[in-house]
Amino acid sequence: MAKMQNMNQLMKMATDLTRKMEEQMSATEVEGNAGGGMVKITMNGHKNILGVEIAKEVVDPDDIEMLQDLVTAAFNDALTKVDEKLKENMPFPGGIPGMPDGFSLPGF
Repeated sequence: MAKMQNMNQLMKMATDLTRKMEEQMSATEVEGNAGGGMVKITMNGHKNILGVEIAKEVVDPDDIEMLQDLVTAAFNDALTKVDEKLKENMPFPGGIPGMPDGFSLPGF
């Protein structure tokens, strides 16, 4: 019976952790920049793009490749910032206590 109680406690802990992480991901918002802020991408903790801003000065019909590179760089900057922010706010940075190494919850 004690094993079942421990399993129930573990499941509750996992559910609570999942809910907490979901709330944290929803509340997280970062801005990725490129070209000295000429291209900005706003992203949430779910890695969904919330907005894109492109300064008129970088829109050159004769140099589309540069704009593509700036958008790519801003996107990658935003992804890195989301990962860093979520990692620093992880409730268990070294993993979940009592769980085997490498154990994680789906989506995390």
